[in-house]
Amino acid sequence: MSRNTPEVPESEKQLDALKWEVAEELQLDDDIQEKGFENMTTREVGQIGGNMVKKMVEYAEENMKNGADIND
Repeated sequence: MSRNTPEVPESEKQLDALKWEVAEELQLDDDIQEKGFENMTTREVGQIGGNMVKKMVEYAEENMKNGADIND
């Protein structure tokens, strides 16, 4: 991942999986495998990060709708 560490260290594997899922959806996974994340453009990395946030918000909204407490 980046130099930023997750708030919940146990989530690092899931966040990495989500990053690859989003990269695949954006058809950037081949570029990442070829160049590595460190050589991706700011735009490409921003697309991945933005879509990750969108998916996490959707996940949180769905859980809240189903009665899950956000602080659990």
